[in-house]
Amino acid sequence: MMSPRELLRSLFDAAVAAADPAVCVPAHLPARPGGRVIVVGAGKASAAMAAAVEQAWGPPLEGLIVTRYGHAVPTRWIEVVEASHPVPDAAGAAAARRILQRVDGLGVEDFVLCLISGGGSALLALPAPGLTLADKQAVTTALLRSGANIGEMNAVRKHLSAIKGGRLAAAAHPARLLTLMISDVPGDDPATIASGPTVPDPTTFAEARAILAKYGIAAPAPVVAHLERMAEESPKPGDPRLAAATARIVASPALSLAAAADRARAAGYDVDLLGDALEGEARELGRAHAGLALKAAAAGRRVAILSGGETTVTVRGRGRGGRNSEYLLGLTLALSEAVGIHALAADTDGIDGSEDNAGAFAAPDTLARARARGIDPAARLAENDAYGVFAVLGDLLVTGPTRTNVNDFRAILVGS
Repeated sequence: MMSPRELLRSLFDAAVAAADPAVCVPAHLPARPGGRVIVVGAGKASAAMAAAVEQAWGPPLEGLIVTRYGHAVPTRWIEVVEASHPVPDAAGAAAARRILQRVDGLGVEDFVLCLISGGGSALLALPAPGLTLADKQAVTTALLRSGANIGEMNAVRKHLSAIKGGRLAAAAHPARLLTLMISDVPGDDPATIASGPTVPDPTTFAEARAILAKYGIAAPAPVVAHLERMAEESPKPGDPRLAAATARIVASPALSLAAAADRARAAGYDVDLLGDALEGEARELGRAHAGLALKAAAAGRRVAILSGGETTVTVRGRGRGGRNSEYLLGLTLALSEAVGIHALAADTDGIDGSEDNAGAFAAPDTLARARARGIDPAARLAENDAYGVFAVLGDLLVTGPTRTNVNDFRAILVGS
C-alpha cells in the first residue's frame, strides 16, 4: 500500500501524464495538409508538441518553436530555441521576430500549424513599435509582484506586443492556420492562453490602462504613451484576417484533474472536485481549503480534495516562494497539525513560479518539524518564504521540466 506522500505524487503524475503532448497532440491533428506546412509556436510544452507533430506527420516540415530554458527536446525538422520565462529576454524577442518572418508572404495554399501552451506570452517577447524589451521587462516584473491574475496580466501584455493578441494570425493571412493549445488558464479561454497570438482579442487599450492603475503600477513613460496613443488596436472578433484561423484545446486542467480523480478513487478515496479554475491569493485559498479538509475529517470521511487553477501572490517580503508553496504553507498553518491530513500543491510544468521545484508536500507533523528546527512558519509566510520552510524540511517536490503545462494541481488527502 502506498504511503500518503507516495499517493499524492501518484496523483500529480496522473495529472501530468494526461497532458503529455505525445498523447494529446496526435489525437487532434488533421490529416496531413498538402502543400507547404510551416510549424510555429511558443510555450513550455511547445517543443514536446513539435516533437509529437514530427512523429505523427513526418517530413517535409519546417518551422520554429520557442520554449523556456531547459524545456527543449530533440527535433529533426522544426527548429527549437530557448528563451526566458517569466520575465522575457532578448532571445524570446528574436525568436518572436523570426516567427513573424516565417509566416510573412504566405498564400492561401499554405498551411500554418501553431503550437501554443502556457508560458508563451513571456516567450513571444516582441515589443510593439516604439517600445523596448526593457519596457516590457519592467511591466512584466511589476505585474508578477502585484497580485494581478493571468487574464489581467495578458490583457496588458497583448497591448505592448507586436505578435500577441491575434497579431500572429493576422501576419499569416491568407494562409490556413490551425492552433493546437494546451491550456494553463482558468476557463480555457484561447484568447488568454499565451496571450492568444492567433485568436481574436476582446480586450482593449483602455482595459490595459485600467489594470495598471488598479495595481498602482508605474509603467515606463514609453509604455504609458503607447497605451494612451492607442495607435493600432489588436485584431477583434470578425476581423477578416483571422477568417482562416481555427483553434483547438488539446489538453486542459479539467482533463488532468479527472485523471487524478480516477487514481484517487482506485486507491479507495471519495473525491471532492473543487474545480479547475480557482483563483485568488494563494495563502487565502490555502486557508479556505483547510476549512474544507477539517470539516471532512470531523465527518469521518476518507476523501481526496482536488483542485486546479492559478492563484496569485502579492509579494511583500523578500523570501523565496512560488504560489503553490505559499498556498501549501497557508493551508498547513490553518490545519494546525490536524491528524490524518496530507497535502500536495505543485505546478504541472515542474516549476513553481521561478524556483527549481514543482511544489511541496505537507503532513500533520510539518509545523512541529519546522518549529523543532527553529523556524517560525507564520513569520516565513509573512516574508513570502514558503520555499525556505519546505526546503529545510526536505519536503519540496522537484521533478524538473515536465514539458507540459495545465496549471496548478492541488490535492488534500483526508483520513489517510
